[in-house]
Amino acid sequence: MDVIPVIDLKDGVVVHARMGRRDAYRPIATPLSPTSAPVDVVRGLLSVYPFTTLYVADLDAIERRGNNGETLRRLRAAFPSLVVWVDSGIADRRAAENWLRDGLGHLVLGSEALPDDALVHRFSAHPRVVLSLDFRGDRFLGPLTLLDAPQAWPVKVIVMTLARVGSGAGPDLDRLCAIRAAAPDKQIYAAGGIRNGADLAALQEAGIAGALVASSLHDGRLSGRDLERIFNRTAARSDQTAGMPIR
Repeated sequence: MDVIPVIDLKDGVVVHARMGRRDAYRPIATPLSPTSAPVDVVRGLLSVYPFTTLYVADLDAIERRGNNGETLRRLRAAFPSLVVWVDSGIADRRAAENWLRDGLGHLVLGSEALPDDALVHRFSAHPRVVLSLDFRGDRFLGPLTLLDAPQAWPVKVIVMTLARVGSGAGPDLDRLCAIRAAAPDKQIYAAGGIRNGADLAALQEAGIAGALVASSLHDGRLSGRDLERIFNRTAARSDQTAGMPIR
């Protein structure tokens, strides 16, 4: 199972995301970092566990108020081995091609920014493209034709429950399991509400490939020891699968 820490960027700093209410986001205050500067915060997250992937939401770009491209370049320079998934609200082919060409990270296509499903169809086979299916409550944010066409999705799919982000409400297991059942050949990632190691274990048991986490890392409910247990369990399962006889 993959566990991916999240940072939300606004005006060049990391902000505390809560329940998708972006107008209320404020610079993060966390025991993991002396400041809300992105490099400091990421260094703090890596002190909890040596994560290999980071998810970044560029809120300024998503809201069409500029972007945090320079911040992303600083992160790239500071942590060259870290794989970065970035949602910057890209919604057209040229912007997507430019992003992939520039090599700042993996491109996350957030459904809330998409006018139709054409961009996902165009880039579904690209190894550095991730789809985020965004929900607010029971409402899907994006073109319904996309939700109804799992065969057109890329391999990695985030299920983003915005109302649970930073809420401590727990992951939306029912929705995650329904989407996994509709797309059994995809790797489904949970985002929103994950509180602790028990939530990660429940997701793992449900066959969810990974989880995006933030608040539970900053407040200590999800520790490095919890993550070690999850990753050791994943490794043990992989070893068992590898040792199974071929029939």
